[in-house]
Amino acid sequence: MARIPKRLYGPAQVATGPATVYTVPALTKTIIRHIHVSNPSGSPVTLTISIGADAAGTRILGAYSIPAAAAGVTNSIQDFFYYQIMDAAEILTLSAGTNNVLVIVVNGDEIVLG
Repeated sequence: MARIPKRLYGPAQVATGPATVYTVPALTKTIIRHIHVSNPSGSPVTLTISIGADAAGTRILGAYSIPAAAAGVTNSIQDFFYYQIMDAAEILTLSAGTNNVLVIVVNGDEIVLG
């Protein structure tokens, strides 16, 4: 089994979606390890991340508020560290409270089976 460290998505802006941004390839497992989010705007923006079609039971972040970028604000850029395993054909979906403001990068490992 080959383990391939990989940028799975981004850097890209997040739509109001939900939009599928990554699908685990066939005969592969994926481990999401790191999600980097920045909010360069002057207003807070919510972020929702789901594994599978977006629903309350699939969310790993649900309407989580990313603070605005402003003088004295240090957390308008946030890093989330995970060990979230996804199986072949599972999807990662993203949505934001404001269209095309948040910028996100998702990193992880793909493990090719067989």
